[in-house]
Amino acid sequence: MFLVVIISRSIKIVPEYERLVVFRLGRMIGVRGPGLVILVPIIDTATKVDLREFVVDIPPQTCITKDNAPVDIDLLVYMKVFDPALAVTSVSNYVTAATGIAMTTLRAVVGDLILDDVLAKREYINSTLRAKLDEITDRWGIKVTSVEIKEIKPPRDVQEAMIKQMAAERNRRAMILEADGKKQAAILEAEGYRESQIKKAEGDKQAEILRAEGIARSLELVNEAAARVGVNTLFLQYLETLAKIAESPATKIVVPMELMTGIARVLSSIGVIKGSEERGSE
Repeated sequence: MFLVVIISRSIKIVPEYERLVVFRLGRMIGVRGPGLVILVPIIDTATKVDLREFVVDIPPQTCITKDNAPVDIDLLVYMKVFDPALAVTSVSNYVTAATGIAMTTLRAVVGDLILDDVLAKREYINSTLRAKLDEITDRWGIKVTSVEIKEIKPPRDVQEAMIKQMAAERNRRAMILEADGKKQAAILEAEGYRESQIKKAEGDKQAEILRAEGIARSLELVNEAAARVGVNTLFLQYLETLAKIAESPATKIVVPMELMTGIARVLSSIGVIKGSEERGSE
């Protein structure tokens, strides 16, 4: 039975994510694993180290900012062991040590910032904490992979002021949006009215152009008709008009000079006046 216990303690099966730091008579002889590891009974001892990334939940810490405002900060620190030998031989409990360093470093970083920066610069605080912690834990064989702030609680009066500020900001944005909407509506209405006036003016212009073209065409047609009417036709119209006048009972008839001139021109053209003149000369 005793032999079975000794053998079971001498044979270790180490998973891929773990390592064994082996000591022989108190002296570290190396890191073993993964796989089958055989220890010398009674002489060898081993300490198991987990290489997986782990998280340390830092309890809420009350920090004083540069402008003397107390603020409670809760954060998470993600770490992993990259050197099992250092993690065992350099520090008694690397989780407790990392937690204490994270608390003190957090207070130091927040103490260099004013309250507004603490509330607004979470990424800066995370990156600064990670760099400072990683610099310290590197000598323990531990790598700080990430630091994330879970929650920041400012003082109650600051919270009330922030709530009022956010409400005022929402009201301001609502008023700006409403004003922009009215402005856009007015612009669209003005543009619509301008476009309608322009189209109306263009319609009136086209109507005037068409009306003028119609009048010009009418005058052209009249001129063409007048050009086709000969002098004799006009003279016959004069004679017909004169005949109608002569039928009236009036004793005096006024004959226009144009009619007399036209008659003379027509008679001259047909040789009547010329023949009269020749007979008179005889």
